[in-house]
This record gives sequence, structure tokens and C-alpha cells, in this order.
Amino acid sequence: MPHIMRLGAEDLLHCRFALSPLWETHQAVRTLDRPAKSLPYHLPWLRRSAEAARALDLLPLWLLMPEPGYTPDFVCPPPLGLDTTFEDEISAVRATDLEVARYEIHRALTDGGALHTSTGQKLLADPARAVQDLAALLEQAWQALVAPHWPRLRTLLEADIAFHARRLAEGGLASLFADLHPEVSWSDGTLTVRRHRTHVRTLHGEGLLLMPSVFAWPEVISGFDPPWQPTLVYPARGIGGLWAVGGPQPSAALRRLLGAGRASVLAALAEPASTSALAARLGLTPSSVSAHLHALRDARLLTSRRENHKVLYERTPLGIALVEG
Repeated sequence: MPHIMRLGAEDLLHCRFALSPLWETHQAVRTLDRPAKSLPYHLPWLRRSAEAARALDLLPLWLLMPEPGYTPDFVCPPPLGLDTTFEDEISAVRATDLEVARYEIHRALTDGGALHTSTGQKLLADPARAVQDLAALLEQAWQALVAPHWPRLRTLLEADIAFHARRLAEGGLASLFADLHPEVSWSDGTLTVRRHRTHVRTLHGEGLLLMPSVFAWPEVISGFDPPWQPTLVYPARGIGGLWAVGGPQPSAALRRLLGAGRASVLAALAEPASTSALAARLGLTPSSVSAHLHALRDARLLTSRRENHKVLYERTPLGIALVEG
């Protein structure tokens, strides 16, 4: 049963990409509840997060994630853009209208058969407290489960957006959606997402938000009922190597030429990345990675560019040639 979104000319002008640390937190919590769906790719994260997860009481959130069924939009609303911080998003959750919260909590509990559980009744009895308690729980989950890995996750998500933005520039929306996910198709201004409840939504100029996700894998998720921004969440490319430690291994010849540290940094830059992301990926200190990056840039093996709040490094043609032999 498909989810169909019909886009007009004005909507096509307002299609954009976004990132959401809150969404990744929400989906990480869901992954802990249903770990089998994420195997084998997230197994290293599940193992690393097991102790931190045991310290959290995630039941109230799990009750609001029925499968199949409705998940409240207010606990992970569509982000504003590429630079939305977790703090911005959780502030929006805390400011949720209480009637919206009451309706969405009731709907989710009903779908999941948890309406008459003690926890479900507690959530419904005091929506104002429920909103604040859920926000606090999401914040704890962010700090324990996602924030330590966010530089690594953000690098992969940004690389995915860069790839699909190139597809969009080269071939338009038809090219973009053809490669986004097997369940997604595009034809004559209509976006169809299979394996969803049958639902037809006509957009009215608000455009479509496209959001790559690490923890949504392998599913594509569409929805957010009005008044929320229409959103399509899809699995980010490259998660097969997401949790690998050390990055791609440089050749012995490259290590002899540059030294082990600089060779590892250069080899790890298959996609543009920041100092903090490389440090997390390689298990090195940021100061050490920074020194290697500056040396490689001085040797014209890398270039750097500022993108919003951070500096990204990428290989020059000479750097690419050295890595690829």
C-alpha cells in the first residue's frame, strides 16, 4: 500500500535536504528495541552502547513507537535545515502544544495496544509533564547513545547529501529519486513510497524535506501529517563501513613515504571530512589529526574549505593519485 505525495511547481522549488540529530536519537532508541532489524551493520554500535542503554528507562519512548502504527510527530519533528542542533530541536519538543501532544500520544498508544498500561495512562493523564519527561529522556539518550558518535555520523550524512545533490544537479528530481531507495519512485510530479499505508497527500507549496538517516536503515520513512513539513527519510549511503575503526588502510609504500599517521589521514579522506570526524574515525586525538592535516595541505595533497561552522578537508588530484597508487 503506497504513500503518494503530489508535488506542484512551487513544491519543486522548495525541495531541500536536512539533518537531524534528534531524529537519529529517536531512531537509535527504536533500534535498541528492535536490534534484529539493524543487523549486521549496527552491531558494533549495539555492543558499545549496551551499558549506557541499560542505565536508561526507555519504556515510555518504546510505547510510542508501535510497529506497525503511528509514532508521534512532536517527539522528532522535521528539522529546519542542515545546521539544526540537538539543542534547537529539543527546545521545539519542549514547546509542543499540549493538545497536539495529547492527541498524538493517544493515537500512538492506541495503535500499539498500550493505551491501558500504567505507563500509557501516566503519559495521558498529564500531557504537560509527559512532554517534558519525554524531552528529558530524549536528551539523556542523545548524550549517552548518539552524541559520542555524532561527528562520525554527521560526516557520513553530509557525504550522502553531497552525493545526492550532485545527482539532482546532473539529472533533476527524476535522477535523484531513481537512486534514493528501491521503494521510492517518481513520475509526473508524483512521489510514491511503497510498503506504507495507503495515503495520498497533495502538497501546497511547502516543498518536500529529504533527510538521510543512519539508524533508519534499511527502511524509507515518509509522512509527518499536517501541519508538519512533508518529509522523506531514507537510509544514508555507506553505513557498511560506518563503525569500522581506523578507516581504509594505506598501502605500505604510502606509509613509508608519508609516515603512518599522515598516510592514514590521507587514506581516510575518501569523502570530505572535518578534523573531529577524522579523529573519531581513526581513534586519534584531534590535535594529532590537525597537525597531519596541516602538513598534508602544505604539501598540496589536501585542500580545505569552510562549510558553515566547520572546516572540511578533501584530497587534491595529487593526493588521490598517491592513495590510489
